[in-house]
Amino acid sequence: MGRTSDAREKILSAAQSLIELRGYSDLGVAEICKTAGVPKGSFYYFFDSKETLALAVIDEQWATQQRDWTRILNSDAEPLQRLRQLFEDTEAGQRAGQQSCGTVSGCMFGNLTLEMSNQAEAVRKRLQEIFDAQVEMVDSAITEALERGEVTVTDTRAAARSVVAQLEGQVLFAKLYNNTSQLSALWTNCLALLGARTPQAPANT
Repeated sequence: MGRTSDAREKILSAAQSLIELRGYSDLGVAEICKTAGVPKGSFYYFFDSKETLALAVIDEQWATQQRDWTRILNSDAEPLQRLRQLFEDTEAGQRAGQQSCGTVSGCMFGNLTLEMSNQAEAVRKRLQEIFDAQVEMVDSAITEALERGEVTVTDTRAAARSVVAQLEGQVLFAKLYNNTSQLSALWTNCLALLGARTPQAPANT
């Protein structure tokens, strides 16, 4: 049981790395298995198709990201500072990825949305669910900020969608220009989107 579980994890890890570097469409099962160091037959033992693997990679990535977002957005910090910390952690993650492989990898969910949403209905639906969950988490922080009188926006759900869209868009620009400084505008833009009443202190102070 341990060996089979280990083989599955190797396939998932290899697929995630390859998808981040090159995207999904050009990958073949043989290349994934070679990178994972497992026999090709192992792939079909765990996954019915490459699309099934893509869904598993998405779920694995979201499980990790959801834990990080929950830790940040449910912390004891003030609501706007939680949002700022989310942006700073996103920027730090993209910078670490660039230092590791030489390029900004962007957001896997955003990358796959652009690449696959018109080709694989199951993937499109799963990505919708993830972005909806992100919006809901951000909405909770904005609602709390509104209750504290720190923002003037009234439609918190629409504002949350705009914040998530802005985050995705700036990450896309960072990937396009291979430059994480594209993310430096996140906080200023967020304050404008929310109609923040006063400038906020840095999250790390």
